[in-house]
Amino acid sequence: MDYRSAGVDIEAGYRSVELMKEHVRRTMRPEVLGGLGGFSGAFSLAKIKEMKDPVLLSGTDGVGTKLQLAFLMDRHDTIGIDCVAMCVNDVICAGGEPLFFLDYIACGKNVPEKIAQIVSGVAEGCRQAGAALIGGETAEHPGLMPEEEYDLAGFAVGVAEKDRMITGETIADGDTLIGIASSGVHSNGFSLVRKVFPMTREALDTYEESLGETLGEALLRPTRIYVKALQAVMESGIVIKGCSHITGGGFYENIPRMLPDGMRAYVKKDSYPVPPIFGLLAERGQIAEPMMYNTYNMGLGMVLCVAPEQAQDALAALEAAGEKAWIVGSVQAGEKGVTVC
Repeated sequence: MDYRSAGVDIEAGYRSVELMKEHVRRTMRPEVLGGLGGFSGAFSLAKIKEMKDPVLLSGTDGVGTKLQLAFLMDRHDTIGIDCVAMCVNDVICAGGEPLFFLDYIACGKNVPEKIAQIVSGVAEGCRQAGAALIGGETAEHPGLMPEEEYDLAGFAVGVAEKDRMITGETIADGDTLIGIASSGVHSNGFSLVRKVFPMTREALDTYEESLGETLGEALLRPTRIYVKALQAVMESGIVIKGCSHITGGGFYENIPRMLPDGMRAYVKKDSYPVPPIFGLLAERGQIAEPMMYNTYNMGLGMVLCVAPEQAQDALAALEAAGEKAWIVGSVQAGEKGVTVC
């Protein structure tokens, strides 16, 4: 008896590492020391030591049940972008520059080509965020997970000057809210998505007139990464007073997280176009509007708070960075929370 007869193919693990190396190389930064395959990833702090008062920021997350769509559609090259996005978007929310990323893949059976596809998406997400992919782990779990399934999670580390961190502390009555367009459902609320739509290949391959594409294409589209756009805003001299990454819990849970006590956000529903996937979800699932805003991003992946006199400049900077953005509301004195009106 050997390890392969127990369900773990060590040779497949070696091949997975070789196949993913070409993707990992695309993410390298000058601070990365050594190559892939060591017991730990090494990242030089030389540049960080030159900062006045550096603060390390971190974020960890997974993709959740959106993975089931990747299984059904047998498409694994974008799900890694979701994983990176969920972590680095949280880091940039606090004003941090993502430095490096590590991933963890648990699978029922290590199929090297599939693992390489997953890691190619992780590498693409890191490239979009400017972070280096300096390590990871692929764990084979025979008998614990179905052979065709896997789980994916990740961890990002970033850095910010303490006096440039986005904390929400200076948000004041009359400040402006700016919403940045999402690419769709992103990576949250898929437990409800899977209740609304039949999770079959036939249903996912069905062309939906209201979407202009198949249901599967709309739902699997990866989470947008906002790192470089927000960096462009900050580098243009605009002060981002507060920033909310609209993830699970939608508007009602996430927008108040950036607010200080005594401030309330007011978001106008008609201030921006809501993507049709959300209308289809609400219609097919008979989901009440408050629940939609309490579950999904409803077309806004990030909400920023800036001083009103800087709002137009912020919009211009976001547009120049390739983002669609709108003034979606304001902050007023009142009980901490959010009103969608």
